[in-house]
Amino acid sequence: MQQHIITENATIIEALRRLNSLSGGVMTLAVTDSDRRMTGTLTDGDIRRGLLDGASLTDTVDTIMHRNFRAITPHNHTTDQITTIREFRRQGIRLIPRIDQNGRITDLIDTTRTRSQLPLTAIIMAGGKGERLRPATLTCPKPLLQVAGKPIIDYNTTLLRANGITDITVTVNYLAEQIEQHFSHENLGVKCIREPQPLGTIGAASLIPHRPGHHTLVMNSDLLTTISLEDMWLRHTSQQADITIAAIPYNLSVPYAILTTDNLQVTGLEEKPSYSYYANAGIYIIANHLLQTLPTDRRTDATDLISQAIADRRKVTYYPISGTWIDIGSPADYRHACELMQHHRSMNA
Repeated sequence: MQQHIITENATIIEALRRLNSLSGGVMTLAVTDSDRRMTGTLTDGDIRRGLLDGASLTDTVDTIMHRNFRAITPHNHTTDQITTIREFRRQGIRLIPRIDQNGRITDLIDTTRTRSQLPLTAIIMAGGKGERLRPATLTCPKPLLQVAGKPIIDYNTTLLRANGITDITVTVNYLAEQIEQHFSHENLGVKCIREPQPLGTIGAASLIPHRPGHHTLVMNSDLLTTISLEDMWLRHTSQQADITIAAIPYNLSVPYAILTTDNLQVTGLEEKPSYSYYANAGIYIIANHLLQTLPTDRRTDATDLISQAIADRRKVTYYPISGTWIDIGSPADYRHACELMQHHRSMNA
């Protein structure tokens, strides 16, 4: 953050040096006064305009900085902050300051790296055996299988961090030591927790403390997806939901004429009908008060928790995914994921 902050009394030539050092990144400086309060922003465009208007390289930056800056303030509710970041991003603003009640900078959000700042913790379920992918998973846990030179699970941690989610826990069981070793570097900031026994598709969330009044994103570790977690969170909050399920459209075509009947009488005939459904995509946003009800001593699948929430008249909603979603559960899915990401890399090379 500090490389993007400069004081009002710095010279324009010093600002140019600082901007030059940011080459390849977001070339914007936040300007502060002697009390460290933010007073403006500065770009190379501001400097060019200042010099054309007669400024000298030895003048101070407060003479040419942009004073009418926009920032996220403590007055913004969490949801308002997310929509504000979203709007700034759409306007092409690449560096968004967050300031405290005294006007001092607490954070600078680089929208080229962090799309949003979702107030979520995350749990990635990575304890399964991946039996359908054997023999590849006999010696390597499925989350660490390489897709275009990168472990599957790393695509998911990258997705989470890009949305400002940095409190990430991975639950492990099968070949746990390999995943623990993968995340052993402190700079990755990912915690691993072992299941004492297989606890199902969501039961391991019972092993993690959950902050009251907050929400957690829970996802499977074997997904490759471009889901908008920001849109999913905004749907979750707008609906005041207890659980939001990411859903993938699933179409089923029947290659025959289907009869509708009443006892033994045929009442209608539909030729080769198609049916559309929403399938569970293995990504959920769940209120922590529900995760706190999970038992620690027996298996619980996500469908069990959801069914109980529905029975208890909790609000359960869904968010349809648009874009890529691949559940890497079979050799064909794995090949498809590898081909897709290899094509994506070659297109962006």
